[in-house]
Amino acid sequence: MQVLMTVGDMAETALGGDLAAPLLAWYDRHARRLAWRAQPGQPVDPYRVWLSEVMLQQTTVAAVDAYFHAFTDRWPRVEDLAAAPLDEVLTAWAGLGYYARARNLHRCANEVATRHGGLFPADEDELRRLPGIGEYTAAAIAAIAFQRPAAVMDGNVERVLARLADDPTPLPAAKPRLKTILRRIVPAERPGDFAQAMMDLGATICTPRKPRCVLCPWRPACRAARSGRAEDLPVKAAKAERPIRRAIAFWVTAPSGAILLRRRPERGLLGGMIEVPSSEWRTGTPPDLQDVCKEAPVAADWRLLPGLVRHTFTHFHLELQVAAARASQLSDGLWVLPDALGDHALPSVMRKVVRHAMAQNG
Repeated sequence: MQVLMTVGDMAETALGGDLAAPLLAWYDRHARRLAWRAQPGQPVDPYRVWLSEVMLQQTTVAAVDAYFHAFTDRWPRVEDLAAAPLDEVLTAWAGLGYYARARNLHRCANEVATRHGGLFPADEDELRRLPGIGEYTAAAIAAIAFQRPAAVMDGNVERVLARLADDPTPLPAAKPRLKTILRRIVPAERPGDFAQAMMDLGATICTPRKPRCVLCPWRPACRAARSGRAEDLPVKAAKAERPIRRAIAFWVTAPSGAILLRRRPERGLLGGMIEVPSSEWRTGTPPDLQDVCKEAPVAADWRLLPGLVRHTFTHFHLELQVAAARASQLSDGLWVLPDALGDHALPSVMRKVVRHAMAQNG
């Protein structure tokens, strides 16, 4: 609590008790031009705000831009997205990662279209009841789309606040305290611009390394700028070492050149996505081909291809060997010609498997 009072006292002394005014003045001059942001004088489209916020979770602005344009060109309204087949949405999403977001995106669009008449609710509590919308996303939509004074705190904002307060408490333990600070400084006027200004401040000025404090509109109130500790904050708790899981992917080709794929279960990692069949992903020593042949999709004369496919998920690393074989006759399953692979919802790890197998197996 002492940190909160100190920040408040400093704001009153250094900036007349108003942290919002200098930040918004800075934002009016330096706001990033992003595809999903309404330009001055334009109405804000809640659909575009929601779509961008879901896409931006665990992903960079640069990675999202092309996907956002593709989605809004193809499905310009929430009703259009709701009417799209899930497979089309998953295929369009492929490469963005965290595929549960895509399934929840489609579920949420359906719920907004059918239960809310195509209109997103403005209230944070109502927004959180929609599939895939958590505390952060609900606050962002409420503030940016509906001008509600919500506390919108992403990673950029956490960093700005930790430095403003010179708070050495490691994340994530510091989050409740930082959220309390944020609630105190969110203005009643222009809360949406304030939320986006804080994101921009963290992305362009209060950066993780070499923050440009001399250009910061909050420098007079920033305790870390005064103490010289800005680059040391926020402190993050040490991450647990990620385990390694290993498996063998089975690359089966038909005489026509078609490749055997399958759909993953709807629940769980990469749920509902299309994959190259593989053995179970297990920790421990690399699997032996003879031991896991019983997990292959067809009986065949398997041979291991040279090299490994490596991919990192949030909680573990994955190493895949690739075994190749030719099928003398087609079994039941999804057989896809190489030129049509792009029509299917292959996640990034499976695209790596495809590239590796084609390079090694011809």
